[in-house]
Amino acid sequence: MATPVTKTAWKLQEIVAHASNVSSLVLGKGSGRLLATGGDDCRVNLWSVNKPNCIMSLTGHTSPVESVRLNTPEELIVAGSQSGSIRVWDLEAAKILRTLMGHKANICSLDFHPYGEFVASGSQDTNIKLWDIRRKGCVFRYKGHTQAVRCLRFSPDGKWLASAADDHSVKLWDLTAGKMMSEFLGHTGPVNVVEFHPNEYLLASGSSDRTIRFWDLEKFQVVSCIEGEPGPVRSILFNPDGCCLYSGCQDSLRVYGWEPERCFDVVSVNWGKVADLTTCNNQLIGVSFAQSNVSSYVVDLNRVTRSGTVVHDPVQDSRPVAQPTPTGSSIRRGYERPATACSKPQRVKHNSESERRSPSSEDDRDERESRAEIQNAEDYKEIFQPKNSISRTPPQRTEPFPAPPEDDMAIAKEASKPSQAMDIQLPMPNRGNSDLVPRLPIATSTPMPKAEPAVIPAARNEPIGLRASDFLPAVKMPNQSEMVDEDAMSQIRKGHDTMCVVLTSRHKNLDTVRAVWTTGDIKTSVDSAVAINDLSVVVDLLNIVNQKASLWKLDLCTTVLPQIEKLLQSKYESYVQTGCTSLKLILQRFLPLITDILAAPPSVGVDISREERLHKCRLCHKQLKTISHLIKNKSGLSGRHGSAFRELQLLMAPLD
Repeated sequence: MATPVTKTAWKLQEIVAHASNVSSLVLGKGSGRLLATGGDDCRVNLWSVNKPNCIMSLTGHTSPVESVRLNTPEELIVAGSQSGSIRVWDLEAAKILRTLMGHKANICSLDFHPYGEFVASGSQDTNIKLWDIRRKGCVFRYKGHTQAVRCLRFSPDGKWLASAADDHSVKLWDLTAGKMMSEFLGHTGPVNVVEFHPNEYLLASGSSDRTIRFWDLEKFQVVSCIEGEPGPVRSILFNPDGCCLYSGCQDSLRVYGWEPERCFDVVSVNWGKVADLTTCNNQLIGVSFAQSNVSSYVVDLNRVTRSGTVVHDPVQDSRPVAQPTPTGSSIRRGYERPATACSKPQRVKHNSESERRSPSSEDDRDERESRAEIQNAEDYKEIFQPKNSISRTPPQRTEPFPAPPEDDMAIAKEASKPSQAMDIQLPMPNRGNSDLVPRLPIATSTPMPKAEPAVIPAARNEPIGLRASDFLPAVKMPNQSEMVDEDAMSQIRKGHDTMCVVLTSRHKNLDTVRAVWTTGDIKTSVDSAVAINDLSVVVDLLNIVNQKASLWKLDLCTTVLPQIEKLLQSKYESYVQTGCTSLKLILQRFLPLITDILAAPPSVGVDISREERLHKCRLCHKQLKTISHLIKNKSGLSGRHGSAFRELQLLMAPLD
């Protein structure tokens, strides 16, 4: 049954943003009205979140754009591609500003320095680079992560840089000293996002392990941990006054406090997997994308609970009072703009010529090939011109988005229906509001709501667009209000005997594997799953084994690797994902061991255990070489699978 929608949250619009799949998007944090999208068509497009027409299209990249970021005044935009190149455009001048080269793999994350003309980039090559836009070069490179860097954020005072990566860690870098200050460990999955508190020395991080952790930047320790998120945490945002944290979850917005950890409110928003959040005029704007479509949503924060009746008030704690001074030791009391942020010459590390090169004919050619195509001159002039920020047209950038008028019309229409139709509304209470209508659209540009999203997300508690009544015959007798359970089940199963046979067989196979698993012999249970000759059973078992890396042994690898080769060639997305995850674990844990054993000189005498280990390593090495050719062929794919294959290709480099 669909969740009723109220004016607490509504949909602004849905647009087709690119000719191919959208791979990244970001909201402008200054106005909350500007949206930038990057696509597999190698373009960066700019939109107003409440208008369907593209304002400007930026070209120049030759590979899919995987990361985009706007600076706070929304005058510059930076975009990173799969090839590792970074381009910076001046939106007011409508031209390319810089092309930055130096990374060897996908650009996964970008962020603008809050004050200086600097950009930080994180890549799948595990490096973080700090770029000087004016001098067109890399001024520092930070090493420490062992996997792809998924998120970068500068502190409000511009002195620190926080990084989150797939290696389950969050690192804090001192930009003025050019070194790592602290490393925060505790997440058990890839960390997707980090966010600084606007006032306090506090950092929040969200992970694929479905937790949000809060870190004290004075004592460098965890403050609290929020568990039980409905899915991987990909988007978080502090309220501008610092009173709470918003988490964009699957089809909902959650509002949290951290001392102590608690959930203030949960708002139902049918936005799927939200990609970015921002606030403006006491409204929260969220955007999500699926394939080539981008949807924008609004949540009225006036109707959202952002604090509780707890003595410990996070709003009061965010103010610089005198009491915390003794406990703060040598840490600064509050964020201040540094006089020489990121620009001390003695801290600049000169890198290779490729990173610090001066403008060349090749750069000039790249900049000539990069264009800014203005698609909507009226909106462009309104948002980006004139350059003087004082005279920028303010009305649509300062007024909150109005609630959709369709809601009021639908309420009146529902109220005029016969009383028997009103019975549908009785089991649908939500948030204590009286203006509730079941199954109303959040907001649409057409009278009829969209029944179901373009892509059905996998992590759901119920199917989308399926109702039991669709499979049951209409009730003909007026006195018969409902069917007997047995009759209903027989009707549902009619025509689905084949599916029932498949599911029953799969259940029996899983019971067989589980019986072996309970004996504690993981290798034998995997062998039994492989012997069944059903990839679905292998996938189910690997999804369990992948959650605990300590279960993996060398002899298990010899059995699983041939199955991984089959999974990587499967047409099912979930099979490919499971195969990539298992292969990544094997490469990280066993590839160094395999290469060392194979490179070691032969032993003197008879050592049976060493001979067995050498035999297993040879088998694994042979299978990995076969898989490496497959990975190389698929590394040119676009989208999430292409990124996964390119990451595996980097991990398999020692095999070449």
